[in-house]
Amino acid sequence: MSKEFNECLQHYKLPEFDVAWGEIHRGIEKESLRVSPDGYISLTSHPQALGSSLTNPFITTDFSESLLEFITPAYSDIDECLKTMEDIHRFTLQNLENGEMLWVSSMPCPLGSSEDIPIAQYGSSNVGKLKTLYRHGLSNRYGRLMQIISGIHYNFSMPESFWQPYAEICGFKGELKDFKTEKYLHLIRNFHRYSWLLIYLFGASPAACKCFVQGREHGLQQLDDTSLYLPDATCLRMGNLGYSSEAQKSLFVCYNELDSYADCLRDAMNTPYPEYEALGQSKDDEYLQLNTNLLQLENEFYSTIRPKRVVKSGQRPLEALTQDGIEYIEVRALDLNPYLPFGIDSEQIHFLDSFLLHCLLGESPECHKQEFFEVADNIAKVVEHGRNPELSLNLEGKPKQMTEWADEILAEVGNAASILDSIHESTNYTSSLVAQSAKVKDPDLTPSGRILKDMKAGGMSFFEFSMQQSAKHRDDLQNNGLSEETAKMMRDTATQSLQKQIEIENLDTVDFDEYLKDWNNA
Repeated sequence: MSKEFNECLQHYKLPEFDVAWGEIHRGIEKESLRVSPDGYISLTSHPQALGSSLTNPFITTDFSESLLEFITPAYSDIDECLKTMEDIHRFTLQNLENGEMLWVSSMPCPLGSSEDIPIAQYGSSNVGKLKTLYRHGLSNRYGRLMQIISGIHYNFSMPESFWQPYAEICGFKGELKDFKTEKYLHLIRNFHRYSWLLIYLFGASPAACKCFVQGREHGLQQLDDTSLYLPDATCLRMGNLGYSSEAQKSLFVCYNELDSYADCLRDAMNTPYPEYEALGQSKDDEYLQLNTNLLQLENEFYSTIRPKRVVKSGQRPLEALTQDGIEYIEVRALDLNPYLPFGIDSEQIHFLDSFLLHCLLGESPECHKQEFFEVADNIAKVVEHGRNPELSLNLEGKPKQMTEWADEILAEVGNAASILDSIHESTNYTSSLVAQSAKVKDPDLTPSGRILKDMKAGGMSFFEFSMQQSAKHRDDLQNNGLSEETAKMMRDTATQSLQKQIEIENLDTVDFDEYLKDWNNA
């Protein structure tokens, strides 16, 4: 699938592609449930040895005390990024208590009552209480089950050296921050169009424990006494049983310009929603949610990709974006791959970088309402039926066979892969593309296909398969491979984070009622 360098440059109307432009920055955020040795969700507090979930830059929690989130800094070296993720895993596993381990699947482990799932706690500071209250709001709006589904967020940005020359190539005359924002939105529109392909290639949640759908309507089939599935499903996490919201389904979020994107989210954050008004902001002097609007805050909007910027202390994410522009993008459509110790590997990263670079450099027409909802429909079809070789999607209102469209997109991505291989003097990017192309030809090669095949061949339930993989990765990572220097750095970081949390708590000057009122009025 390798192509000539100059041919690829011409494809994107580029006179050159400097070696320095290939120093793509990426960071990984990976969620994993803490589970007991018998595979049930941990009901204990966040381990003290891992530091403060409010301030530790490497290890925090997401919705639950039991839902760990591991965060790497942004790296231009893929191996360095994965090594940091490995170190975080080893340190965590070596400091978990009572024989606990990390659940390797995106869909949760067996549960008792969903109300037993412990909501994340961030201390007594106002900012910590706000984070916990937001999660109570999620619990009251959507239930706790949906919130403990795990995934990987992939943060991507081009190096600074790329932007000024690229602006000149494109004939852009304004401020560089505006050009970056325009081009990241360009990337987001293309990603949105083609994100169904990532769900097919990397979806790894075709089955779930029966307890996950207890009391809920679902269209899943019984695989065994304890497991439900769909025969051609790829990524149930991204479907109606996972990260979806009936309240948000009518939202049309436009990625043509930053102001329209921000206005849409602001409207949602300032529009009361009848169901949430009925719930109320508080009851019996206890807060139930941050507010009664359609979105409590920006991050409640569920999407496969987000424009992002590092936020300064006290700044709202939308305020930071509109003031200073988009700094990087966050891909949110990726399952944990249970066959991989960190849920993701180098091959997948090489493909993601090629895919995202193509989304940035390729033609990207403006989006419109019809296309926006067509994309949502395509994703829903791939989630439930992606491995059906006869599946058709919709492109501009007309049916198109999924495998044919996938091959066309991969051929286009081949231009970006060949450019990156040329400047890095490697074959990694093209090789990763070949591996994805093979999955289109043979659905059994996808993670979702492999999982169901292995479960059936081994007579394993979803729980038994996930336990087998969780134990395997724990045994591989728990007892070796972490240098004393790295272990000390992680210990020191954890200790410093606990001290930093105390300092934040001591800085508060108003009570939480006043703080929340000011925050909602900001």
